[in-house]
Formats: sequence, structure tokens, C-alpha cells
Amino acid sequence: MHAVVCIKSVPDTTEVRINPETNTLMRSEVESVINPFDTYAIEEAIRLKEAHGGKVTVITMGPPKAEKELKEAVAMGCDEAVFLCAREFAGADTWCTAYTLAQAIRKLGDYDVVLCGRQAVDGDTGQVGPGIANQLGIPQLTYVSKLRALDPEAGTIEVERLVEEGREIVASRLPALLTVVKDINQPRYPTFRGIRAARRMEIPQWGAADLPGADAAFLGLDGSPTKVMKVFAPPKREGKVELIDGDSVDGMADLLSDRLLQDKVI
Repeated sequence: MHAVVCIKSVPDTTEVRINPETNTLMRSEVESVINPFDTYAIEEAIRLKEAHGGKVTVITMGPPKAEKELKEAVAMGCDEAVFLCAREFAGADTWCTAYTLAQAIRKLGDYDVVLCGRQAVDGDTGQVGPGIANQLGIPQLTYVSKLRALDPEAGTIEVERLVEEGREIVASRLPALLTVVKDINQPRYPTFRGIRAARRMEIPQWGAADLPGADAAFLGLDGSPTKVMKVFAPPKREGKVELIDGDSVDGMADLLSDRLLQDKVI
């Protein structure tokens, strides 16, 4: 069985910077981590390998420093990694990201299941996972909270997914794509042996030329059908703090009430 996990490198700080020309996040200038939701996808893929055999391949697309997140996934238990890193991929929106990742998954060959976190914490769109499934033409099972059964030989899978009204049980044919939520498992920590293996691993780096089926018109910022027109931070609220003293609670309450009326707050 072959499980493919798509992860994203996200900023590990609230002090993010926006490129004023492209209106995109300047990822190369901040520390990064694996998108927290993606760690649950990694864990579930490793559990599938432990239960059914096979291997786990982890993929990400990002700047050169994102290779660190791939090595962390290998240290957790993934067997192989692919790094999509090229100038042609920079600035991709969710549609182009899904398109590029789907091309890489096609190049990998046979796969049984693709796993993603439900969304990335830096974008919160939840669009890339379903977009990959659409590009690959495979079923998508979103917001999966429990993997109830998987039979690689029969090519079937049954999951429990979160919906607004509660939970529902869905069965599908394989291959299929799953986006998972935090309820599904508890991610493991990297092992010492895994860390050593990840440190020695040479991760292949693919560019646009390594994806023979990819159309250059659908890559990166120029190929993105959506554009960020403006990004701005809300203005800081100005205010002051004033302490009200009094001999009693009722007296202080009256003073506060008078001040609020005076300032036309109430």
C-alpha cells in the first residue's frame, strides 16, 4: 500500500511580512514549522503503513528552507520525500498549488490514499486537499475524524467524518483523498533513529521540468486565477486607562456611570 501525504510549511510566528508588490507572504524571512493539521495526516499515514505494510511518501511545495519540514516528517516515520521547489512555483494560489501537487502525485505512480490536513493555519481556506482530488479525478473524503476500515486488496475505504449535524459514515473506492481533523489521532514525536535517517536522507528536488504533464500556464503567481488585491493590518486602537477611586462600590459605580455618560459611551 502506498500512502501519500501533502504537507505545508507555515510561519511559526505572528510577526509575518507581506511583499508589497505581490501581496503574498514573505515566507523565506520567518521561521517555519509543519502545518499543525498536517501532522495528523502524517500520523494516520504511518498508522496505515504499520497496519497494511507498504510505504509513505511525503510531499511539500515551498521555498528552500521548507526542506526542514520534510525531514521532520521522515523523522516521524515517512519513508520517502519529494520537494517541489522552483521559482516557477512561487506565489501560487490554492488552485495552482493543488494543480502542481497533483502533477507530482501522478509522477509518483500508483498510490492508494492521499492524506492532507483539513486546512493550513496561514490561509484557512481548506481548498488545496479537495483541489488535488479534483485534479486527480479521485473521491474526496473531507473532515475525516476516524478511519473505520481500509482494504487495499478490495480497494475500499470507510471513514467517519465531521458534519454540522454531527458525524456521518462514508464508504468509497480507492484511491481516495482524505482531509483529516485533530480528532483522528495523536501525532507521535520523531524518534532518535528517525532523526538520524532524516539527517542522512538526500531529498529529491523537483522543478517544473520534472513534471512532464504540467502546463507552465498553470504554475506559480502568473498562472494563479485568483489575485490578492490588497493586504493590510487593521489600525491599532488608541485608548487610555483611568483608575476610579472611591470610598464605596456604589460611589465608584456612580462615578463610572457619570464618566461613561460624559464621554457618550452610553
